[in-house]
Amino acid sequence: MTALRPEREDLYGQGPYESYGRVPYASAGAPDTAQMPMVAPVDEETMALRIPDPLLGPGSEPVRASGAPSAPSATGPPPGGRAARRKAAKRRGGRHGGHREPVGPSGTASESGPGRPLSRVEARRQARLRRPGPGVVASRAIGEVFITTGVLMLLFVTYQLWWTNVRAHAQAGSETHQLQNDWASGKRSPGVFEPGQGFAILHIPALDVVAPIAEGVSNKKVLDKGMVGHYGEGALKTAMPSARTGNFGLAAHRNTHGEPFRYINRLKPGDPVVVETQDTYFVYKVTSTLPVTPPSNTGVLSPIPRGSGFTEPGRYITLTTCTPEFTSKYRLIVWGKMVEERPRTKGKPDALIE
Repeated sequence: MTALRPEREDLYGQGPYESYGRVPYASAGAPDTAQMPMVAPVDEETMALRIPDPLLGPGSEPVRASGAPSAPSATGPPPGGRAARRKAAKRRGGRHGGHREPVGPSGTASESGPGRPLSRVEARRQARLRRPGPGVVASRAIGEVFITTGVLMLLFVTYQLWWTNVRAHAQAGSETHQLQNDWASGKRSPGVFEPGQGFAILHIPALDVVAPIAEGVSNKKVLDKGMVGHYGEGALKTAMPSARTGNFGLAAHRNTHGEPFRYINRLKPGDPVVVETQDTYFVYKVTSTLPVTPPSNTGVLSPIPRGSGFTEPGRYITLTTCTPEFTSKYRLIVWGKMVEERPRTKGKPDALIE
């Protein structure tokens, strides 16, 4: 036994056991167990080498720097081997010490662990709960249809009430300038005009209206371009201003597409209406108004207009448009009588002089 003692001294005097100091023997061949170092608990499942905690003293209690044992850690591993730790983990709710969340009545985990990742089953259950039902999907689709329809209607109203006026004013202004340029250059106009062809300019000073007059009352060729149309075709054909007798019938939009006749309901008896042609100014005075009449009342365009108060042939003018505003259910009629025929060589009539 004495031959092995130096090796024991070397074993306990060096390496990781150096902090324990040399172990004296009380007697030859018998070590003093009171001063021997505390050996780590033996693992019940393995005999692999392990290094004991150098701070553990007798009784497996941690030794402070002052030498007094400290209180056991509340968060440290449980005493014992791996089997003991497994048993302790199972008592806490899982192999790894995890705490199982209680499941609520809705089937989802309680809110005790806000940062806990969901299991696959819980994630699927919550995804199904978040998925909208058929009623929600149908209501969303109907709402989108209503919104789209509303946007389209708003765009259509904007087009009708704003853009058509912009475009018609541009077209009417271009036609007016073209007529004036042709007259100034000495280009002669034929006595008979094609549908859609401009031949005169209408002035209504009280309404600040200046619009070209074209042959025909076609929406596409005349009225929608912001021009005033002359009833010059078919059964509704009326006289020209230069005729010795007759009724010069005109039509125009009251709303949209330039709306040159929008406010003719404001005309009063005596207000001037001037028709300017290449050679002559024809001046009319408003005499009467028919606020409402059916579209079928074509007698208002007769040589002696019915309902106008005229009783004998003369040189008359009739303005027709739709009423009420923004509808075409009825017609509004304004009549006038020619009071002056003034050649252009004599200058503008008094009605056009500001």
